[in-house]
Amino acid sequence: MAETKRKGLFQRFLDRVEYAGNKLPHPITLFALLALLVVILSGILSATGLSVEHPGQDGETVEITNLMSGEGIQYILESMVDNFIGFAPLGVVLATMLGIGIAERTGLISACLRGFVLAIPKSLVTAGLVFAGIMSSVASDAGYVVLPPLGAVIFAALGRHPLAGLAAAFAGVSAGFSANLFLSATDAMLGELTIDAAAIIDPAYAEGMNIAMNYYFIIASVFFLTFVGAWVTEKIVEPRLGAYKGEAKEDLNGLEPLEKKGLIWSGIAFLIGAILFALLIVPSNGALRGDEGEIIRSPFMSSLVPIITILFFIPGVVFGIVTKNIKNDKDVANQLSDTMASMGMFIVLAFTAGQFVAYFSETNMGLVIGVLGAQFLDSINLSGIPLLILFILVSSFINLFIGSASAKWAMMAPVFIPIMMQLGYSPELTQMAYRVADSSTNIITPLMTYFAIIIAFAQKYDKKMGIGTLISVMFPYSMFFLVSWTIFLIVWMLFGIDLGPGSPIHY
Repeated sequence: MAETKRKGLFQRFLDRVEYAGNKLPHPITLFALLALLVVILSGILSATGLSVEHPGQDGETVEITNLMSGEGIQYILESMVDNFIGFAPLGVVLATMLGIGIAERTGLISACLRGFVLAIPKSLVTAGLVFAGIMSSVASDAGYVVLPPLGAVIFAALGRHPLAGLAAAFAGVSAGFSANLFLSATDAMLGELTIDAAAIIDPAYAEGMNIAMNYYFIIASVFFLTFVGAWVTEKIVEPRLGAYKGEAKEDLNGLEPLEKKGLIWSGIAFLIGAILFALLIVPSNGALRGDEGEIIRSPFMSSLVPIITILFFIPGVVFGIVTKNIKNDKDVANQLSDTMASMGMFIVLAFTAGQFVAYFSETNMGLVIGVLGAQFLDSINLSGIPLLILFILVSSFINLFIGSASAKWAMMAPVFIPIMMQLGYSPELTQMAYRVADSSTNIITPLMTYFAIIIAFAQKYDKKMGIGTLISVMFPYSMFFLVSWTIFLIVWMLFGIDLGPGSPIHY
């Protein structure tokens, strides 16, 4: 009876999350409303004479700029196009997706994932599925579509519960979204927003930042989360599901001969590209080295986006040619065009988000909120680990209602990064804390884009599978990832290890 009551309470909570989330406007509309709110608040706060002392420039008083004034209205109209074009993630995401998109659409990423999972020993299947899911975040669409059904098929073929395989893969793809051995569009997208937010407090510091600011930590997180995800699957999720009583006769189809050949040639192409770039970076007088042979502050760090694009684009084209998915340059152009077409929603989002971010910066509201927020937290002695944990909990809760990682960070970065910088914590640490929270609760929000697809995959093995049932299966992953990953970040923080190249813990 008690168990039934607990499930009832949990189900009601999930129903309320879904209801509240569905009542929120679309992110595009939300940013338009937020931009309007900033304009209105700028007029009200400006009239009150609210001001603070600039933390980076002694004695300089910062006031709220009124966008409801004549000059403010001129700014709104004259800057609208520039705000769109200048939205930090727009160019880097579109450029990165040219490379990643061609690798995804020719089938290279799918073949890599399937080849890896099918080649590993049976004893490592669970860990392999989680690992492959985490690595698939370089092209999240491929991960969601390929790995969960593949995980179910593999587990069924091995006599294990297929939903446990699906859950392990889904946990890796979604909950491990912010961990990878490679830099991805996510690093570029969030990184540019973080750099812009850091410039509110310290433009000079922001100029020295780079999109690889979390790279060391996300590499370590791959192996850490692989272990956690495999442990949760085998010790909690699979025993709870019990023995599978349905029919699970699945045929494991390996890679086609052309796919194997394509993987070999695309691997060679990737290796050649990596060697050529290494020749520009490794020698002390390399063309991509900085002054006096520096790497942290160098053309190499400034060129990470085109380098990522090229290292995905060339192997993707080679794979497509070998597998006959690409027959001529028109096929390449069409696939690139399809990739850009799939980014249409992001481009429209960039327009309204760009206005909000620009208005927030122009009014000085981010700086004022940052200074006042830091003073409040300092007055109640909230700092260090308790502050980091609170920020992670707030971010993970918000993620239940707003699915888009970039949309949330575009709203949160201009507020929280200045506050954390005022308290002595680097923008790089704040971004990584956000990524831990955002990724961990992806799999338990009904508003996540691919949630319905995962349910459809699961219903092949359990006709009664619904939102509440799937979330109850994924809940242990979410909680263990959130708690253990937070502890991992805190330990990393206590040791004072840089989060990425030139990216310290403290500001």
